[in-house]
Amino acid sequence: MRFEVLGPVRMFDGDRASPVTGALRRTLLAVLLAHANEPVPVTVLLEAMWGDPVVQGASRLQVHVHRLRRELDDPDRLSYGPAGYRLRVGKDELDASEFEALIEEAADEPDPRCAVRLLRRALGMWRGRPYQEVDLPDVDAVVERLTEQRLLAVEELYAGELRAGRHEAVAGELLDLVHRNPLRERLHGLLMLALYHAGRQAEALSAYQHTCEVLNDELGLDPGPELRALHGQIRAGEVVELAGATRVPAQLPHSAPDFVGREVALSELDAMLAGNPGTIPIAVVAGTAGAGKTAMVLRWAHRVKSRFPDGQLHADLRGFGTGTPAEPGDVLAGWLRALGVDGKDVPLDLAERAARLRSLLDGKRVLLLLDNAASADQVRPLLPGNADCAVVITSRHQLDGLVVGHGARLVELDRMTDDEARLLLKELLGDLATDEDAVGELIECCARLPLALRIAAERVRRHRDRGLRHTIDEFGCAQARLDLLDSGDPQACVRTIFAASYRNLSATEAKLFRLLGLHPGRKMDAHSLAALADVDVREIRRGLTRLVRAHLVEELAGKRVRLHDLLGTYAAELSRITENSAERRESLRRLYDYYLQAATTASRFLAPDALSAAESAFDVPPMRDHEDAARWLDSELETMVRIAETVDGEFGHYAVELGTALDTALDFGWHVDEAQRIHGRALEIAERCGDRVGEGVALRGLGVAHFRRNEFDSARDLLERALQRACDPAATATVLLSLGELCVFTGRTELALEHLRRSSRFYQQAGLRLLGLRPLICLGRLHRRWGRHTESLECLREASRVAAAHGYRPGEADASYALSGVYRDLGRFAEAEEHAERALVLARRNRIRFLEGMTLHRLGTIRSGLGDYLRAMESHQAALVFARRMRSASLEAMVLTALAETHMAMGADDEATRCHRHALAVASSGSSHYVRARAHTGLGDIEEAAGRRDSATAHWETAVGIYEELDAPEAGDLRRRLNAALTPSVPC
Repeated sequence: MRFEVLGPVRMFDGDRASPVTGALRRTLLAVLLAHANEPVPVTVLLEAMWGDPVVQGASRLQVHVHRLRRELDDPDRLSYGPAGYRLRVGKDELDASEFEALIEEAADEPDPRCAVRLLRRALGMWRGRPYQEVDLPDVDAVVERLTEQRLLAVEELYAGELRAGRHEAVAGELLDLVHRNPLRERLHGLLMLALYHAGRQAEALSAYQHTCEVLNDELGLDPGPELRALHGQIRAGEVVELAGATRVPAQLPHSAPDFVGREVALSELDAMLAGNPGTIPIAVVAGTAGAGKTAMVLRWAHRVKSRFPDGQLHADLRGFGTGTPAEPGDVLAGWLRALGVDGKDVPLDLAERAARLRSLLDGKRVLLLLDNAASADQVRPLLPGNADCAVVITSRHQLDGLVVGHGARLVELDRMTDDEARLLLKELLGDLATDEDAVGELIECCARLPLALRIAAERVRRHRDRGLRHTIDEFGCAQARLDLLDSGDPQACVRTIFAASYRNLSATEAKLFRLLGLHPGRKMDAHSLAALADVDVREIRRGLTRLVRAHLVEELAGKRVRLHDLLGTYAAELSRITENSAERRESLRRLYDYYLQAATTASRFLAPDALSAAESAFDVPPMRDHEDAARWLDSELETMVRIAETVDGEFGHYAVELGTALDTALDFGWHVDEAQRIHGRALEIAERCGDRVGEGVALRGLGVAHFRRNEFDSARDLLERALQRACDPAATATVLLSLGELCVFTGRTELALEHLRRSSRFYQQAGLRLLGLRPLICLGRLHRRWGRHTESLECLREASRVAAAHGYRPGEADASYALSGVYRDLGRFAEAEEHAERALVLARRNRIRFLEGMTLHRLGTIRSGLGDYLRAMESHQAALVFARRMRSASLEAMVLTALAETHMAMGADDEATRCHRHALAVASSGSSHYVRARAHTGLGDIEEAAGRRDSATAHWETAVGIYEELDAPEAGDLRRRLNAALTPSVPC
């Protein structure tokens, strides 16, 4: 497919033209091509096509998108994502991109004749005004840029013709160009040179006089200093350098040929050039060591250098390296010589050198690239005073002085995305990168740092006979990665570039960085780091701010930071070298104590009075209510799991204590994986130490985790073992509650009733009234299952009243959910919906994850009962997504069955059948016998309605058998229906 915009917008599929008919579709294609390979927000497209993104709506846009897709060779070229519509266009598929590539190739061509051929080829692609017949503000900037590039290319073309000695041949063409572009001083200069070198001195001087008149009439200005100097040389009959052959600095280093990605950062640099007129475009590209700042900036600089015909200046300021940072005066001296100043004329004073640079750059378009800057002070003397120039600086610091004081645009360059890293490895490794899983592992080993990826790729290529897996195996140890990511060149060694950043830190910052390497968490906050460092939280925050600005740590939402794996390994390595083992142990002891105190504080909101208040030795984040506590637990749980899994010896008891402190939080939050990891480790240590209380807590926690995974036999075994080790009423009550819930779920209703009543009595004996609401609510559910609605409401209303009176949000949420089920079964759907919506709000606020999913499911069944099938479907779908995200087969099967019943109510029996069968497939592992019975009942109803009585009775018989095993009241009703269906009718 080929797209053309250098004239009327056109499309070609091979040799066949695809007409772009209609102003709206032409506008849509034009905007997408102006932002090719970038997402264009829907609002932008609506504004462009109809001038009002709100009134018209998106539906009309979708119609035009659909029609445009039909004209493309691949409809997937035009895709939709969260950021908008994106048209995928290859580099050689858009004439504007090909035009720019030819210009760039010509700029790098030393032979003027070859450069001329390239430029003529590029200019020959133009068919008129870019995006002709399209008049849009969003496209105008692109048109203006392309038009300017075309004029620059024309100027470079004739400069090349003159360098090739074709003075007489092009004089006439230049004369025509000057008449059509009377304000382009460079064209006037080229015409004067063509005439002068063709032996037509008088005409050259006359051309200058004409230039003076035109500029004075049109602008009220005299020609610039360069044109005046050229006039003087021609009038004096001096030898004059040909335009374009004049030496201009071209100091940009080579750009890596296998550069990939970084489109967002590149577009930000493009936007910097399109900034406020009259303001010097300055950008600071800041990022961590090894992120590829220099490579990205060089790629951009080569891409736009044709916009800076007066040259490109470059300097490595050595702000982060093994040597001494470059002095601004030395850089200025080199630049002045590059701009034609004789060495003996370079001023000695720094301020004079800076002023001389500004004078030389006045009226010129020069790109200045300052790599590896240490500070704003190092950069300031090197800035031009001319808004036609542009400056790009790379640094590991944000250089706030330039951003605030000089209006520089800060471009933060993060580590590569996973997709970018994969593209880079495929560029570097080719066929060696076919194993996607192995490529992903190597990317993680290299922390998505371009430098590390390049070194690793070179290692793979060097040992290509061993394959990619061999290198990954070598990287298995985190410490080994730093050793292996050494290319032999100090400038391309991961440890060396990290060290350069570390050396720039103050002593306080350096110590904080080292301690970050000791922290077991992937995400850290100031409170835990304050405990680790034994300093004030405010001091930690100040230090973290400086480390973030130095890009040694990444700032995350929620006032947290993290180190990527390679920097974390380096920080830990420094800590082992600098701090002795006793200091490291004391730091970790403080950290573990902090987490135990904070976890206990948070868990007391979920399990009031069940845990003794922790000693307030540390400053923990403020926790005012259940929501704060649940939010903190969610954010720090992974770190506490890592602590539990890694502690041993003198610190082993922390695994048991954390398991005890987090027991209720793990249960409420449905953190099944985390519960197995923490309680599994806690059980191992408790058994080794003979800690029966710790064993009991761990066994109950593991039992609940197995229950959540539908592993009912192992859950029962673990919970019964936990009951044997329960040493007090509170522990006994908690285990009996879990056993009761398990029995309810597996249909052992009489035993469930016994366990729940005993649990309630033991909670009362322990004085834990609020926790005692849990077995009371479970009893209410059990009564509802039996159809005893009066007893159920009595239990649930009492639980709801007590929970509300004490502000116990988890209890309120659970009771509201249970009440919604009773009212639904009684046909009081409005009250049921009200209670379910309240339960949903409370579950979300307090992060009671599984209850949130169950309530979404319950809302679907209630709204179906109300006949509001559209909202019912929305609730079912939300619950289904939730169940799959939670990996809960039981909830997924329940939702699928409810979805089937809603389809049946809507008359969509085929869809209902599909959902019921899907529910049976999900529930086939034994995840929910009750759901299987409901699904078979529903399938039987569908079959009977279709007149397939034998099939219907088979499903009903299966359902009756399951219901009878569960001692469910549905068994009796269905048995009567089944008997009626099997009784032969007696003819009259």
